[in-house]
Amino acid sequence: MKCPACANEDTKVIDSRVASDGLSIRRRRECESCAFRFSTYEQVEILDLHVIKRDGSLQPYQREKVESGLHKALEKRPISSDDFRQLISEIEQEIQKKTKESKIESKEIGAVVVKKLKKYDPVAYIRFASVYRKFEDIDEFKKELQKL
Repeated sequence: MKCPACANEDTKVIDSRVASDGLSIRRRRECESCAFRFSTYEQVEILDLHVIKRDGSLQPYQREKVESGLHKALEKRPISSDDFRQLISEIEQEIQKKTKESKIESKEIGAVVVKKLKKYDPVAYIRFASVYRKFEDIDEFKKELQKL
């Protein structure tokens, strides 16, 4: 692990704890060169999962795509970085539960995200759902808001 201050590759772990989400480990590190201290997180990674896109093509699962969509939906909403990490972990756990083989449809991933956001933040839910479900006009927004 490179030091973010001096880019030295020699850092040591000075403390490890299970993070508040219970699904990752927070490691406190110290650079052996400049003594800068920083934290890293270790979490479960979904391996060997492929996403079936709407056009039928296959792509490897990319956590960054889910994170990007969530960042857009949660922009300017009150969410801590720990809560964001926990939300991602919960979404990925749900995805893993749904996956019997090494493939999952993109619409299933979207459905999991929508379900989690609906419970977490109604504004973020509407933002994400409007893109995921391809709302065409204001009436579709109104219908979804009435359901809430």
